Amino acid sequence: MTDQPNDPQTPETPEPDAAVPPSKDERNMAMIAHLLGIVLCIIGPLIIWVIKKDESKFVDDQGKEAMNFQIVILIGYVVAFALTPVCIGFLILPIVWLLAVIFGILAGMKANEGVYYRYPFALRLIK
Repeated sequence: MTDQPNDPQTPETPEPDAAVPPSKDERNMAMIAHLLGIVLCIIGPLIIWVIKKDESKFVDDQGKEAMNFQIVILIGYVVAFALTPVCIGFLILPIVWLLAVIFGILAGMKANEGVYYRYPFALRLIK
């Protein structure tokens, strides 16, 4: 009866959700998803996520996080463009751009370290 789970001779199998650190490739792909968001808005993270979501839980999570943040940034750009006739949009546009760059770089650095990064303000529309 060595098949019993309480048998001390049977090695325990790790749980599927055990904290296994992401591989170098997974960290790089997650970092690229965040950094492409700076340049290509939602298209960059979407491409990385669609290609790698089934291969890596880490890239799946970070790709969705990057897309959710880029949706918020896109909303910010739309609001800023809508407010340009009132001259407020000209002040909001560089702020939105600066936030996208700063938080995109921070997220890319954290993803490269293997950290499940969460943006401080992002609508979690894609779950």
